[in-house]
Amino acid sequence: MFLEALGSAILGLALACAAAYRLPHRLPSRTLVLPTGVAGALFGAFLTHTALGSATYLLVLTGALIVASASLSLLLRPTERFRRSSSAPA
Repeated sequence: MFLEALGSAILGLALACAAAYRLPHRLPSRTLVLPTGVAGALFGAFLTHTALGSATYLLVLTGALIVASASLSLLLRPTERFRRSSSAPA
């Protein structure tokens, strides 16, 4: 269980670092992105371990990766070119 938590935390941190490096213009500050990735991965590992019981280590890390990427995607802001004005066209 300890290795699952440690592995998922490292995986979430790596995913958050990669997202912060690739999309700095669409994400808030790194001080919010990095803990969100780690927390999402830990929650994903807990959720997968609870749902599947004593599943393999790879399945737990896959669940951690899925939940961490979903939680990081909630932080994304839309790009500037796709924003619409609030006023209706005349």
